[in-house]
Amino acid sequence: MYNGDEKVIIVEGKSDKIKVREVLIEPAEIVCTNGTIGQTELEDLADRLFDRDVYILTDADDSGEKLRKQLKRELPEARHIYIDRTYRQVESCPGHHLASVLIRAGFDADTVFLKKNDLRW
Repeated sequence: MYNGDEKVIIVEGKSDKIKVREVLIEPAEIVCTNGTIGQTELEDLADRLFDRDVYILTDADDSGEKLRKQLKRELPEARHIYIDRTYRQVESCPGHHLASVLIRAGFDADTVFLKKNDLRW
């Protein structure tokens, strides 16, 4: 269901969605794939997100990379946001790191999460 937000962030799980929502201060739809997504669901998602600014933010692990590759095939225009591999999961990465990567991707994130010298352009 389209809620009027032009930007869409695709994440793996509900915990990732909650974490992103805590840091983000602009309206954006956050779509959960629940870790995996079937081909039919993926095609439906691609159709639903046509003409929207789509960003893919998956975990920095094997399952996240597998999902990212699937999404890349169906949503070739999507932009990719990466967390540092040392944090492995979006839900467990520090708020300052997530805010930093979201800001670099062009989102408005709550700067209260940023620490001095953490935002590297």
